[in-house]
Amino acid sequence: MKKILLIASAGGHWVQLNRLHEVFSGHNIIYVSTNPDLKKQKAHNLFFTVPDASRWDRMRIVLLACKMLWIVIRIRPDIVISTGALPGLIALFFGKKLGARTIWVDSIANSEQLSLSGQKAGKYADLWLTQWEHLARPEGPQYHGAVL
Repeated sequence: MKKILLIASAGGHWVQLNRLHEVFSGHNIIYVSTNPDLKKQKAHNLFFTVPDASRWDRMRIVLLACKMLWIVIRIRPDIVISTGALPGLIALFFGKKLGARTIWVDSIANSEQLSLSGQKAGKYADLWLTQWEHLARPEGPQYHGAVL
């Protein structure tokens, strides 16, 4: 049984990862979110809450990075799946460094461009799941590698 670390902020990011829950139901799923209220939905799984941080709040970013590093080292996941929000971006980075397979699930709301964290997440992910084919093509403006 593989250990799968699923990281999503609240809102649309969380909805995107919940859609994949059935795919991983036979594995040990560990959830991470910025919203502690979501823990009630996943009462049977290990659940971590991390601080929400924007790119303008450097102290919270440092705290977030330290907590995500602690989680990744403690869990030692086989697979890290993220929606590309800042907590997930950090988890993809640390997971990749520790040998985990990394998957980024594109959760952007429009088809014009990826978010800043989404652009970075694409560089750390082994696989990118996206709904926007024109952004994911090798000649497209946002292409970063393996795309499904």
